[in-house]
Amino acid sequence: MKSHARSHSPPLAAGPLFFASAKNPAGGLYVVLLLLLAAAPSTTTAPSYGTCAPSPDGIGRTYLGREIAQVMGHQAADWLERPEREHEEKPSLVVDLMELKSADVVADIGAGTGYFTFLMAPKVPQGKVLAVDIQQEMLDLLAAKSKQVGVKNVESVLGAEDDPKLPASAVDVVLMVDAYHEFSQPREMMESIVRSLKPGGRVVLIEYRGEDPKVNIKPHHKMTEAQAIKEMSAVGLKHLATKEDLPLQHMMIFEKPR
Repeated sequence: MKSHARSHSPPLAAGPLFFASAKNPAGGLYVVLLLLLAAAPSTTTAPSYGTCAPSPDGIGRTYLGREIAQVMGHQAADWLERPEREHEEKPSLVVDLMELKSADVVADIGAGTGYFTFLMAPKVPQGKVLAVDIQQEMLDLLAAKSKQVGVKNVESVLGAEDDPKLPASAVDVVLMVDAYHEFSQPREMMESIVRSLKPGGRVVLIEYRGEDPKVNIKPHHKMTEAQAIKEMSAVGLKHLATKEDLPLQHMMIFEKPR
C-alpha cells in the first residue's frame, strides 16, 4: 500500500512601507520585526524525504533514512491467499492479539484481497471493517469474496497514495500488515490515518523483522522495530508495545493521544 507538499515562506515585500523615513520613523522597527519573524523556526516540520540509488527492491526514495520498497501489484494476489500463510505467519493469532471489541470500527490499510479483513469481520459484529486499498483490482477481488461468503459488515474504500480516505475521528483500530513499508508517501499517509483515529485509537503495525537475517524476505520489505517507532513517533503516535508472538514479524502497537 501505499509525494508530499512543501511550504515555502514568501519573500519579504519590497517598497517604501518597510523603510524608515522622516514621515515613517517606525518603518525601521517594522523591518526588524519582519526579519525576526522570518528567522524564527517553523512550527511545522517538513517530511524528511530524500533520494538514493534505487535498490533492486526499492524505489530510490527515502523517508527518515529508510528506502521505500516497491509495491506488490494485484498480479501477486495469489501469494496473499496461499494456504501455508496461516502456518508461516499465524494471521489468526494476530487478530486474537488485537483484542477487538464487538462494536469497533477497524480499518484494514492495504487490505489487498481481504485476507485479514475477513478474519476481523466476525470479531466486530456490531462494528465494521473498512477495507482500504489503492488498487481497484484488489478491491474488486475483495468485493467478490465478500459477496461469496455473505459478509455484511465490510466496506471497500479506494484510497490514494497519500490519503486512505477515511472519515475523521471515526476509527478505533487501524491494521497494516506488510504494507506500510511500500507507502510512497508515508508521512502524509500516516497523518491522514492519525486524523481518522478516535482519541486513544490504536495502530497495529505488522512488519517482517528487519533485524533478523534469517527472515528470508527482500530487505526493503522488512522493518526494524527502531525504524518503525521513529516513523510512527514522527506523526505523534505513542509506542505501547511490541508483541513477538509471531514467527517472522513484529506486531507493534501504537496509540493516538487521548
